[in-house]
Amino acid sequence: MKPERIIKHARQQLFLGLDFSTQGLKSTLIDRAGQVKAEMAVQFDAALPEFKTRGGVHRQADGLTVTAPPLMWVAALDVLLTRMRKDRWPLARIAAISGSGQQHGSVYLKHGARAALGTLNHRQALREQLADIFSFDRSPIWMDSSTTRQCRQRDAALGGAQAVAQLTGSRSYERFTGNQIAKFYEQHPDLYAATEHIALVSSFAASLLIGDYAPLEPGDGAGMNLMNIRTRDWAASALRCTAPGLAKRLGAIVPAHQVIGNLSRYFVQRYGFAPQTTVIAFSGDNPNSLAALGLARSGDIAISLGTSDTVFGALSAPRPSASEGHIFGNPINPRGYMVLICYKNGSLTREWARDEYAHSSWKAFAEELAATPPGNGGRIGFYFKEPEITPLALKPGIYRFGPSSRPAWFTRAQNIRAVVEGQFLSMRLHSGNLGLEPHTLLATGGASVNSSLLQVMADVFGREVLVSRQSNSASLGAALRALHGWHCWRARKFVPFANVAQPASSFRAAAEPDRSRHRLYTALLPRYAQLEQKVIS
Repeated sequence: MKPERIIKHARQQLFLGLDFSTQGLKSTLIDRAGQVKAEMAVQFDAALPEFKTRGGVHRQADGLTVTAPPLMWVAALDVLLTRMRKDRWPLARIAAISGSGQQHGSVYLKHGARAALGTLNHRQALREQLADIFSFDRSPIWMDSSTTRQCRQRDAALGGAQAVAQLTGSRSYERFTGNQIAKFYEQHPDLYAATEHIALVSSFAASLLIGDYAPLEPGDGAGMNLMNIRTRDWAASALRCTAPGLAKRLGAIVPAHQVIGNLSRYFVQRYGFAPQTTVIAFSGDNPNSLAALGLARSGDIAISLGTSDTVFGALSAPRPSASEGHIFGNPINPRGYMVLICYKNGSLTREWARDEYAHSSWKAFAEELAATPPGNGGRIGFYFKEPEITPLALKPGIYRFGPSSRPAWFTRAQNIRAVVEGQFLSMRLHSGNLGLEPHTLLATGGASVNSSLLQVMADVFGREVLVSRQSNSASLGAALRALHGWHCWRARKFVPFANVAQPASSFRAAAEPDRSRHRLYTALLPRYAQLEQKVIS
């Protein structure tokens, strides 16, 4: 159903969330009650084949360097808004917009880019006018693992991995933006000198909308190894060991609920938005997912089953660790924090297992999973199709161990069960190490529709698994944050998120734990931890 038919009897304001994810651009439109009114998505590979991406990215021959063309994100915004206009979305009634970007991606804008953003001609597409604003036409993204040397240099400069974690909320990670900037400066000093501004994917997208350089906020800014996690401002020592003149290139950090400007005249004239439409600071995909799920209480935990898998929850005081997990700013509580554990080997690895062992069929995947007993007869596997980051930067490889903890051969079905069980055992192990003990367990992300996966999750954690009726958590969270920021702006003070922006879509029970299986996994967990250390060493 088209949006104007859904809301034709309602004259209240609407709120738009955009999510610039790895594989596509998604949007969610909600009303003041948080009800979802419309959704739309653009898949990069299919809609923009001229950029020659696969899964939205370019992989280099070294197996470590992974980038995306930032002009593709500009072009995708053109495509999305054109489709919205064609489908008669009520764009003039959108009161506020916020957004989400894949975390850790960096965009390098050359001198003159700000002027180009601010002088757009509404008769031309964004892509035509902004093709030449980049000092570097590739954006390193979260899948990039090519900055190990820069990470070790950061550790040495700041007093070790734990010192980096205490300062910035995370140890030095290859994908984190500060280390990507350090590599860019070392390898391309001339291009760095030509760079006027360095944005994250989220703040770059916000810059397109306001026609100016957009500030960062603490949720996404924490994923850089550059921000002081307690003061929520740039850490001078972290900037110094990265690149010269960096603070000026990065700009300001503002609260996540802050209005950063009105929508650029370009979008008003070209697409029919209202001139008073406000833009709320954009954040990363993980903080926006936390907002979508309303995670506020200790023990409220979500597991996002996406391209990368993440475990996240809210906390009141940071407990940074050099061995696992991250501490970010909480996008719905300016005094709070969120803890996040990220795995590179998420849905992409499950999809590989489906293709390799189940004839590229999810139905066959579920049947093979059901053909093996819980616990897999004591078999444990580690499947790293990408260099893994939890607990450490593990190189790609597949490691299979039999009941005696010796290397073993697995059947097709045993491989599938080992992939799934290994992922959830790792989540339970490392979230427990950071003090996350679930009372409420929510599942989100694209793979949260897979009931066979959710059952293993419930059994491993021993908790009922709930899922949201909305699968696009990042774009929904962005829309709710737009609503929240709009209320804060109108009140001229911070208004608690739960007072104004609770998602109206209810959660439903998706899987109940089997207690005997949970006891089996609890007994298996210490052995999993021992084998993980064996793989690391």
